[in-house]
Amino acid sequence: MFEIMPLLVCLKPVLNYTSIRQLACIAEAMLAMSGRVTMLGLSRWTSEGGSYRTIQRFFSTQFNWPAIRWLFARHHLLEDENDTIVIIGDEVNVTKSGKKTYGIGRFVSKLYGKAVPSLYFLNLTLLSVKNRRSSSIMMEQITP
Repeated sequence: MFEIMPLLVCLKPVLNYTSIRQLACIAEAMLAMSGRVTMLGLSRWTSEGGSYRTIQRFFSTQFNWPAIRWLFARHHLLEDENDTIVIIGDEVNVTKSGKKTYGIGRFVSKLYGKAVPSLYFLNLTLLSVKNRRSSSIMMEQITP
């Protein structure tokens, strides 16, 4: 499997070594598994150090996710100080049926040309003009 730990070393100012190791273990399992992603499924796909209890501890810990995303994007997206970075916002709606889904509402879809029952998300991305690469820094569900 692809070693992800060298990619996460840039997060040392925000995360301790234990959290970085747990994040690497969980990320490798998520990339390897197929089907539904559950904590039990993750614990089955992780290598040494990825027990069910460890995964529970990781997901119950409060992290500064905006700082983590910014550090990761800045380290892997900015290779040259003269590069231009553009922030891009995109609104996406996903059609959904049912009445019990959290955040479901009627949002305008350009594809259908009318308001349809759907979930609505806002995604902010940093784009490197020189390298033509992007990195998502925020995705948030908009409720009706």
